[in-house]
Amino acid sequence: MMTGKDPEIDYKFWKSPSSKAVFLLVHGLGAHAKRWEAMAEFFRQKGINSYAVELGDIDRPDSPAYRRDHFRAYYAKILDLYEIISADEPGKKVFLAGESLGGLISFLFASSRPDLISGLILISPAFETRYKPGLVEGIKMFAPLFYNPGKQFDLPFNASMCTRDPHYLNELEDDPEAARSLSSRLILEIFRSEASAVRGADKLNDPVIFLIAGDDKLVDPEAAKKIFNRIKTKDKKLIEFPGMYHSLSIELGREKVFETLWEWVEKRI
Repeated sequence: MMTGKDPEIDYKFWKSPSSKAVFLLVHGLGAHAKRWEAMAEFFRQKGINSYAVELGDIDRPDSPAYRRDHFRAYYAKILDLYEIISADEPGKKVFLAGESLGGLISFLFASSRPDLISGLILISPAFETRYKPGLVEGIKMFAPLFYNPGKQFDLPFNASMCTRDPHYLNELEDDPEAARSLSSRLILEIFRSEASAVRGADKLNDPVIFLIAGDDKLVDPEAAKKIFNRIKTKDKKLIEFPGMYHSLSIELGREKVFETLWEWVEKRI
């Protein structure tokens, strides 16, 4: 794994001596680019280079992008990394892959720019969270939009809801780089973006694969299935992994997920 630096973007990358295609990886809420290590290393050995964007600073008041719409800032970072990949890997097919909230972001980006990518990979995409705030909690969460939209709230999940792997459980709990909270403003944008995903399904025409966790404690797999059924492209596939938790890229049994994804990617490069 190597770290890339650009005036507009931070990213990590993993390169094979002879690459066949490229992954552009988008992490989920509370995660960061290094979290893709296991998946990127697996595919590096298959001849797939991976570039993982860092999204984490956008929700901080000291970030240059903070005053912008968060999701537009996310899309801008993806586009910046895409341009870096195009310069580094000319002529290579680029597959956009996102996990959890990164899956929602990737889906909406691909829906708006289907000309850029050769395929879309969605891992436990967050089209609808299981977290449903009650009336009082909702008021506390959204009232700051009128006077302090940057007010932070603790993330409504913990490591044990993401993976059963002891190594990653310890890593998630002790990770100093992991985000532990999100702003009132970003919470609203996430709910809005989940609602707009239905419209995006009608615009998507790239090859797409959904990899769904069978025992997902953070997002509702049924919402992903509904979106999947609305996608009009004929080249689409949905695979569910029974008993697996939300974060498939770091979950026990992830090798099966990677092998399944490789079978799909190999036929499209």
